[in-house]
Amino acid sequence: MPDAANIKSLTALRFLAAFWVVMFHYWPNLATGFTPAFAAKGYLGVEAFFTLSGFILCHVYLQGFGEGRFRYGDFLWNRVARVYPLHLATLVGVGLMAAAAGLAGVAVDRNMLAWEALPANLLMVHAWGFAPVSGWNHASWSISAEWFAYLTFPAFAFAAWRLRHRPWLAVVLALGLIAGLYPAFERLAGFPLTEATIQWGALRIVPCFAYGCALHALWRSAVIPARWAVPLAAIMGALVAIAVQVQAPDAVIVMVLGGLILGLAGLSSSGSTFATQSIPVYLGEISYSTYMICIPWKIISVNLATRVLGIDGEQLPLTVWLVIVAALVPLSAGSYHLIENPARHWLKSLGKTWGQRRPATAGA
Repeated sequence: MPDAANIKSLTALRFLAAFWVVMFHYWPNLATGFTPAFAAKGYLGVEAFFTLSGFILCHVYLQGFGEGRFRYGDFLWNRVARVYPLHLATLVGVGLMAAAAGLAGVAVDRNMLAWEALPANLLMVHAWGFAPVSGWNHASWSISAEWFAYLTFPAFAFAAWRLRHRPWLAVVLALGLIAGLYPAFERLAGFPLTEATIQWGALRIVPCFAYGCALHALWRSAVIPARWAVPLAAIMGALVAIAVQVQAPDAVIVMVLGGLILGLAGLSSSGSTFATQSIPVYLGEISYSTYMICIPWKIISVNLATRVLGIDGEQLPLTVWLVIVAALVPLSAGSYHLIENPARHWLKSLGKTWGQRRPATAGA
């Protein structure tokens, strides 16, 4: 059975997924006149996050779930501690930014201060169809989708536990869900599921999360020998690059991404040190901050650059664009160390304190 230690190669992959999303949002502001395939498909970085989420949560919680040690309340509290502080901070930050711009006479998208969407954003249900418009920090729709997966995790865990001894069946079922749901949704909705945000974002995570759970079952089963891990990761990485370059259907790219996740996870039991160095792992640790601040930073930096340089429109010179993109790393580090990480630890310690008090209260 594979080692249950931290899978550092998957932590590093989180940064690549976040950077992929950044390229999707930032490339249109580069004055090149063309968009490469990897940037055009950058929205699929979200699918990579969703699949990783299913894999990692099963890695951490599935054994306890199957053995009856899973505490749903503690699980949800830890998930809130993980995602909510930065979600709230960026929501407030975008609100202050939009208000300041309005006072300064700078035109901003009216949806940035869409008060009718605020309650759904605060409750993290704005990707469930409860937000009338896309407002505030738009990137947080995926956090709302994650929250849906967290709330329904026992259902995913139940299926994953029942299929743990039949991992290939779990993977086939997950692939079948992707292959069936993606075209069916597009026929019914008129747009791809991979483009869904505030209206169908909660559904968008389901096939990817299930796929991640199934991949974890396959990885834990050790049916794929450790000696295959390196070539599998290399082959799947090449297939991802090829699939993106030829603009393969999104469902196909998502399936191949899952193979890359499986290959990288296998590296942890093969003795390989690929992507386990401190820098890629650290970038992966701050990737949630990268994802959550990339849209607000883009709005601020692009508007400032075009005003200072007297540029009409939002097409920036390469050097300016590179500085803006590179600045995301120190900004993400600051967000991680000043907000995300300390708030997470504080909330988790608070939850442990409450948990220690519960038995005493019950016996009083």
